[in-house]
Amino acid sequence: MPGYGIPTAAKGLLPWIWAEQRLRKSHNYWISTTRPDGSPHTMIIWGLWLDGAFYFSTGKQSRKGRNLAKNPRCVIATEHAEQAVIVEGTVRITKDAGFRKKFNTLYEKKYKWDMSDFAEPVYAVRPRVAFGLYEKDFQGSATRWSF
Repeated sequence: MPGYGIPTAAKGLLPWIWAEQRLRKSHNYWISTTRPDGSPHTMIIWGLWLDGAFYFSTGKQSRKGRNLAKNPRCVIATEHAEQAVIVEGTVRITKDAGFRKKFNTLYEKKYKWDMSDFAEPVYAVRPRVAFGLYEKDFQGSATRWSF
């Protein structure tokens, strides 16, 4: 991670499985999107890390839904900053009805929230780049993954 004064050796870097564990276990996530005027918008969301992507649902008319319709790039971050995982990527709306059923089942299990009657889209964010930061060993473990 250039610019942080961190050693360039690979020793101590976090494995991707470390990031995926935190992406799966996080309860709340931060999403940052960009308003049409270029100003940032950050909000808490619920979601699921499945098969190498982050999935969440939001209303098309919500601020984040409207932002993503204009600019599909976003940032997703886990809730615990002392063991942070930050994912930069681009959203796409999932259209697969079979996947939607799987999403609803897993979402209800995780959040105790029935999504079966929720008609809003499910978005998928595949990482373009991700960062892992472990506070207790920041200089030895700060990691960047590119996809």
